[in-house]
Amino acid sequence: MKIVVFGGAGLVGKKLVTKLHERGHEAVAASPSSGVNAITGAGLADVLVGAEAVVDVMNSPSFEDAAVLKFFEKSSRNLVAAEADAGVGHHVAVSIVGADRIPDSGYLRAKVAQEKLIQSAGIPYTILRATQFFEFIGKISAQFPTDGQTVRVPSVFFQPILSDDVAAALVDITLGAPVNGIIDLVGPERFRFDEIIRQFLGATQDTRQVVTDVHARYFGAKLDEQSLVPIGNSYSGATRFKDWLIHSAAKT
Repeated sequence: MKIVVFGGAGLVGKKLVTKLHERGHEAVAASPSSGVNAITGAGLADVLVGAEAVVDVMNSPSFEDAAVLKFFEKSSRNLVAAEADAGVGHHVAVSIVGADRIPDSGYLRAKVAQEKLIQSAGIPYTILRATQFFEFIGKISAQFPTDGQTVRVPSVFFQPILSDDVAAALVDITLGAPVNGIIDLVGPERFRFDEIIRQFLGATQDTRQVVTDVHARYFGAKLDEQSLVPIGNSYSGATRFKDWLIHSAAKT
């Protein structure tokens, strides 16, 4: 089976391409560096010849509100149009759990716009909404307000996941039948946000102290208790946060 992975040079894309190859499939990593550009349309028709499925794990190079919206809308429109011409039978895209419940975030508004384009395109699809990756917790902690040796973090629910577990789920989704709907994927443990940031800072020898602040914003967005976790049924990855922390610390 030929599967084209857009964003195949990124964190999840590389893992997905490798796992698909291991399962005996022809997985093609498509990106501007390989001559395929979903924004300009360059190379799309050629790379999709014979493709049965497409997986979109691309991310915008800019998180500025207008730029990120333009990126996801333009790339998705070009992809689904090219897929329709090529007869692709399954469009898989990665989104974010809670994207439709955090309207303050321009990035998440753009992801919702992307989802709507996919849903209305007429191509069989599956959207996988995942929670935040373990690997990004350092960047997440850095964006919270810091005052000297303290960092202010809200105490909302947070259930992150390892990127390898997301890639593994994407393999099964891509090789399966389109669900024409949204699947939520989470890590196996639910934390309070301030609690997990304390664990991360301690494990990485960051001496800052976490102060719980109900008003602290998440990349500029206001959160409530359930903003970042699924409401209803979801699937779970296998890797526990503590195990990943120990493994990561051993590499440093």
